[in-house]
Amino acid sequence: MAADKKRGAQTARDMVISLAVIVLAAWVIYLFVPHDESKDPVKTVGYRVELASARRAAPYPVAAPRGLPDTWRATSVRYTADGPAGSVWHLGFITPDDEYAAVEQSDSKRPDRFVDDVTHGAGKTAKKQRIAGEEWTRWTGPKYDALVRTDKDGTSVTVVTGTVGFRKLGELAGALEIKRDEPRPRSSTASPSPGAPRG
Repeated sequence: MAADKKRGAQTARDMVISLAVIVLAAWVIYLFVPHDESKDPVKTVGYRVELASARRAAPYPVAAPRGLPDTWRATSVRYTADGPAGSVWHLGFITPDDEYAAVEQSDSKRPDRFVDDVTHGAGKTAKKQRIAGEEWTRWTGPKYDALVRTDKDGTSVTVVTGTVGFRKLGELAGALEIKRDEPRPRSSTASPSPGAPRG
C-alpha cells in the first residue's frame, strides 16, 4: 500500500517536471524566433503578368487601375475562363485606410446574379454616379457596396466593390483602364523542305 502511494507521488512529480521542461523549451523558442510586431501582415501581389494574360484571353476588355497611389496594395488577382459565372476577372486591393476594394468583371449571362455574388448580397439602387464620363449604378449591401457598369455592347459587367465608401470606390473606378489586347500571333519559322534548294 505504501509502495503504491510512493509510486503515485513519483508519477505526479515526473509529470510536473515534464510539464516544466516543455514550458521552458517553448519560452526559449519564443525568445529566439524573430517576430516583428511592426511588420505589415498584408501580403501584396504583383499582377502585371496576370493582367496581360487576361487582356489577351478574355472575351471583353479587362479593367485594371492605372495611376493609383502605391498605398493601394494589390492582394489578390485571378482570371478564370469559362467558369459557372462565365469568364471572370478579379483584382483585390487593401486601400490606404486598410479597407477592402476590388474590381470584378464577367461576361455572365446573368449579370445581376454575378453582382449579387461578388458583393455578398448588395442590392441595386436608383442612384447613379458619373465617373470619367461614364455612368455607374450604385448597389448597397450589408457587407459591400458597389459601383456597377454594363459595357456598351452589353457583353460584360464591371463591378467596383468593397468596404470603402462610394467616394473611394469612385476613385478606383476613375483610375480604371479598360482594354483588350489581341492575342499574339504564333511565330512561324518555316524550315525549308527537304527538296528545296539551299542558297
